[in-house]
Amino acid sequence: LVSLEREQLASESLEASRIAVNRYMGTAIGKKGPYHVRVRVHPFQVLRINKMLSCAGADRLQTGMRGAYGNPAGLCARIRIKQILISVRTLDEILPIVRRALRLAKFKFPGRQAGVVSKN
Repeated sequence: LVSLEREQLASESLEASRIAVNRYMGTAIGKKGPYHVRVRVHPFQVLRINKMLSCAGADRLQTGMRGAYGNPAGLCARIRIKQILISVRTLDEILPIVRRALRLAKFKFPGRQAGVVSKN
């Protein structure tokens, strides 16, 4: 699965796509053939949020943008164009099942992705 856009993918969406691919491959293939799924990107970027109050009198309680570093809210991976997101190694006769599994994984991500077949 290859990304077609520059984007940030949250660690939760990467984990959800991994589970979707692994679950579909396990149920569709069963004992028919071996497969190996690898998530090729890792979330290193820390997302931070500066929580602001939205009640009456909030201007007395907080300092606005002064010291607005924020608390960590999650992790994300920075993705380049044509960067490989998920790779699956398997036999050639299982290729339609792999395409379906990667299609299910695309729904977990924002932006556009494409499934690419390589013979390595």
